Amino acid sequence: MSSRASSKHSLGSSPPFSLLSQEEEEEEEERKMVKFSRQFEGQLVPEWKEAFVDYWQLKKDLKKIHLLDNNNNNNNTAPKTQANSLAKNLFGKFFFCRQRRDHGVIQVHKRLEASASNGDLYETELLEQFADTDAAKEFFACLDMQLNKVNQFYKTKEKEFLERGECLMKQMEILIELKTIIQQKLSAKGASAQDSKEDASISGTISCEEDSVRDRTEQELQDSCADESERNDVSFPDSPRSDELGKSTRMKREEGKLRTLSGRVFSVQGKNLRINIPLTTPSRTFSAISYLVWEDLVNQSSKKCVPEVSKLHINKSKLHHAEKMIKGAFIELYKGIGYLKTYRHLNMLAFIKILKKFDKVTGKQVLPIYLKVVESSYFNSSDKVMKLADEVEDLFIKHFAEEDRRKGMKYLRPRQRKESHAVTFFIGLFTGCFIALLAGYIIMAHLTGMYRRHPDSIYMETAYPVLSMFSLLFLHIFLYGCNIFMWKKARINYSFIFELAPTKELKYRDVFLICTTAMTAVVGIMFVHLSLVTKGYSHAHVQAIPGFLLLIFLLLLVCPFNIFYQSSRYRFLRVTRNIILSPLYKVVMLDFFMADQLCSQVPMLRNLEYVACYYITGSYKTQDYGYCMRAKHYRDLAYAVSFLPYYWRAMQCARRWFDEGQTNHLVNLGKYVSAMLAAGTKVAYEKERSMGWLCLVVVMSSAATVYQLYWDFVKDWGLLQLNSNNPWLRNELMLRRKFIYYFSMGLNLVLRLAWLQTVIHSSFEHVDYRVTGLFLAALEVIRRGLWNFYRLENEHLNNAGKFRAVKTVPLPFHEVDEED
Repeated sequence: MSSRASSKHSLGSSPPFSLLSQEEEEEEEERKMVKFSRQFEGQLVPEWKEAFVDYWQLKKDLKKIHLLDNNNNNNNTAPKTQANSLAKNLFGKFFFCRQRRDHGVIQVHKRLEASASNGDLYETELLEQFADTDAAKEFFACLDMQLNKVNQFYKTKEKEFLERGECLMKQMEILIELKTIIQQKLSAKGASAQDSKEDASISGTISCEEDSVRDRTEQELQDSCADESERNDVSFPDSPRSDELGKSTRMKREEGKLRTLSGRVFSVQGKNLRINIPLTTPSRTFSAISYLVWEDLVNQSSKKCVPEVSKLHINKSKLHHAEKMIKGAFIELYKGIGYLKTYRHLNMLAFIKILKKFDKVTGKQVLPIYLKVVESSYFNSSDKVMKLADEVEDLFIKHFAEEDRRKGMKYLRPRQRKESHAVTFFIGLFTGCFIALLAGYIIMAHLTGMYRRHPDSIYMETAYPVLSMFSLLFLHIFLYGCNIFMWKKARINYSFIFELAPTKELKYRDVFLICTTAMTAVVGIMFVHLSLVTKGYSHAHVQAIPGFLLLIFLLLLVCPFNIFYQSSRYRFLRVTRNIILSPLYKVVMLDFFMADQLCSQVPMLRNLEYVACYYITGSYKTQDYGYCMRAKHYRDLAYAVSFLPYYWRAMQCARRWFDEGQTNHLVNLGKYVSAMLAAGTKVAYEKERSMGWLCLVVVMSSAATVYQLYWDFVKDWGLLQLNSNNPWLRNELMLRRKFIYYFSMGLNLVLRLAWLQTVIHSSFEHVDYRVTGLFLAALEVIRRGLWNFYRLENEHLNNAGKFRAVKTVPLPFHEVDEED
């Protein structure tokens, strides 16, 4: 590689014969460097950006040398003839080539760091004079620092993945051993009808001695299986295993008693093992609760007993969950190894590019000398990760893909879904149709006076809530598409944060297509409905149209056929189920992110409740649209819907505190409790508009707003840091222009105060109050779209601060020593 690079340099290193060609050559070289910079930034691992070669800083240092060289050449060189210039160039090349063969331009020294784990450190010594020696020293000091940083980070990550791989191999051996025992047991018993009904299980022994180790948790397992990503905070050197783990073990045992399913020790072929299944579903949660209750009931008698042997059964269901956990851990490990390969390749390219540019600027032959050092350095010469990747591939294909390599590689290397130009075409088509239909609908509504203040407007009481509901929903979806576009542009890894499958995740074009298609259908049907009403058709004949529209969307949402983004629809339904059944399901980022979206869609949920009541009770046939407002149970339900999203979110905070033990989640729970109280007082004030309720609304809403603003700015967005390099912001910013952050904070403050409309009763002149309500609800949805970007930006920076680019999957089996 070095000989090829040096030969290319020798072909293009001779100075051009005219000033114009030199300028053109410099511009072309600059374009190439800019192009590589974009490719480099586009392909690097976002969470590891700080660990990559700082190519941009090296370019800045090189630009200083380039400017100084140009100034010296302009001041010291006199006009010469073309022939003399060529002769001098040839003589100079011959002379300097001999000189380089003697001692070279630079010499790179390697010395061993005091801590052997940090590896070798490189320092460059200049053996020849440069036009500006200080600038050259600064460049090589930066280059050495980058090389040392890359080597150190690579060694740290390599060690982490090797330890993780070793732990996974042991887990796999245990799994194979258990599955073999099950197979032997089934074959020994035969295929009798009675045995086929029973669940295959493994018998083991338990005794009173295991009380001391009964309460080990999944978190302790993760720590023992090389969860190095938590240790690699911001610094690059390896940090030893924390001694505080042992001290906090006793506290964790009590706190984590319910955090995993099954805590008993079983013995298989001389090994004492425990299987830990995280409580991610309600069935596992209830099983753990019943286990704890039963344990407490028999605990008193078991403490006094002589160690007796009892039977323990591990059924196939637990073993299946354990197999899924190990499979997911292998996939994440392989993904991390792939990132490390990318890290090695891109850094090697960056060193070659910057050294070639240095040779071009200075006219020295540095590339062959320094490149030999880079090629022999640890990050480029170590092959341990390559061997581990081959082992993971072979093991995964053998045990999880039935010896089918193509099937196995679909899991290990999932291909990105290709974007189609047809999607862009239909976005433009449906956008044009939507705008045309919306303009026609607005003109017709204005001519008929549908949106003016009428105390007995049937249309506003029956059809308008459907339009309002769909408008808020698809405005939110449109803003989510804008969020995806901005996250992608800012290199925020939202797919990793939300744990989305790369083959099934929605791109921003897909979201825009869903939004434009749906709103075209909604506005088109509402336009037809309004046309029929204005032509004199009876409300009894046309009132079923909005309900029919809602029914079509619900059927599409649960459609079992693989059409209309089936995987995304089903994921949405699963997340909705997890939210409704909080706190029984384990809370992940996507769950509480979605629950936060519902907190901004309370008006939409209330419209949905009203429309459901209107059509389910048959009021649309009798035109008694006031029935749902008069019924007491409906009024109570409206009160519940107003704070239900906040309740779900509060339950998620309680579950996260239960799982993680951080009091920060309890403080966050208090925020949603205050929001519930504020929402409840608003509903009560709508029922009884008295001065007492008004004062209570002001007090509760003000307190909730201050609470929410603090949490938005400080916790969710990570801003308002007092010692930050960026005043009132944070040290790391994904957007270059700081005023955008200040503007967003001000806009969030203003939109958080939308509840003041409840007190002021402001409305547009001659416009129905429902239209004003839709406008204010839309402002809250816009605020949530703004909040989404900064929330994920802060989450991404937290991941990047810990160099966390892959998920650490908890492992099921934990081997218990006799001493424990």
